[in-house]
Amino acid sequence: MCAAVATALGHGAERVHQYQIACLLHDLGRAGLDRRLFGKIWSWAKARGIPTRPREWRAIHPETIYGRETEAFLRQYRNELEADGIAMTPWAKEQIEMRLGYSRRLARRLRTVRPAIGKMGVTWAPWMQHVMLYYYYPEKLASATPWVKQLAEILVACEQFEAYSNQRRGRDYYVRKKETLIDAFAYLEELQQEGVLSDVVMGMLRRLTAQGEFDAILEEARGCAFSQGERQALRAMES
Repeated sequence: MCAAVATALGHGAERVHQYQIACLLHDLGRAGLDRRLFGKIWSWAKARGIPTRPREWRAIHPETIYGRETEAFLRQYRNELEADGIAMTPWAKEQIEMRLGYSRRLARRLRTVRPAIGKMGVTWAPWMQHVMLYYYYPEKLASATPWVKQLAEILVACEQFEAYSNQRRGRDYYVRKKETLIDAFAYLEELQQEGVLSDVVMGMLRRLTAQGEFDAILEEARGCAFSQGERQALRAMES
């Protein structure tokens, strides 16, 4: 999905190739994720209106030292989590860092795997890591080269579009019982209003969606074919 949008927006083949590698590895900081425990912790937090992303945490808790959101979360909620039967073992703390300390955990994982991906012929560039971090840390790209920021926006837009269509992910992570295109685009529009996504990226995502570029991917994520009404809604997405 990301490659299709990036290509349609004029990014060259060599850059898109590097970009696809970053997209494939964008969740590397969650290597070893325990679906059951991760879902339990973050469903608990969501049900209580507790922020689950670093920038949202800092907005409510501006006193938190930058990059120490995981520690702040544990100080504030450890006792409540344990009272609700979620023991704060070292492995449970890792699940928290996979969201609130994502930048730190991603950097550690990249250091570990970089020799291996180097042997595969992958040339790693710093901008690739920046793109991977944009969803949780948009401030890190405030002064980035425009094309880097655009690729970061595309990754966020496509990843969230797929996530809101993904049945398994919805059950595991979001305690969601049904996937709807309305919810998916409502969230993307929120990100657009916040300035995380640009009009250009959203416009191209809508255009390619309307052209049917992503039907097969989204149906696979959904686990079933679209209804006739949903397909009509997709075809009308650009307007």
